[in-house]
Amino acid sequence: MGQSLVKNYVHLVFSTKHRQPFIVPAIEDELHAYMGGICRDMECPPIKIGGYIDHVHILCMLSKKLALMKLLEEIKTNSSLWIKTKGEAYVNFYWQNGYGAFSVNPSEVNIVIDYIARQHEHHRKKTFQEEYRAFLKKYEVEYDERYVWD
Repeated sequence: MGQSLVKNYVHLVFSTKHRQPFIVPAIEDELHAYMGGICRDMECPPIKIGGYIDHVHILCMLSKKLALMKLLEEIKTNSSLWIKTKGEAYVNFYWQNGYGAFSVNPSEVNIVIDYIARQHEHHRKKTFQEEYRAFLKKYEVEYDERYVWD
């Protein structure tokens, strides 16, 4: 085959260190837009970015030229540096060390978009940890609870 044809939708999920509530409404939209710019620069077009006060969800296309780990490294490193420029309140901002990355069936992209759009409503009833455990169960990811949270 002479041509590389790739279409990988990926749903990325990660939290602030110790799930600290740093992502307040005053910076939330700007942070999501900044992360979208990083994704575009990495040739991973963002489809939907959202989250809540202690975590982020990113639905994007994964570039055929890029390792998933490199995309996460760029998003987390650059957004962390950016958020620290937003004032004294963010001097101790950090992302958790790990992340979740889940492939999305093209037929379910709109479901994930809607899910990400409803994060504020969703988290009136469920914590990030409960949400994340549900993802791990849904995708049948084996994990050790001792090493999931930081």
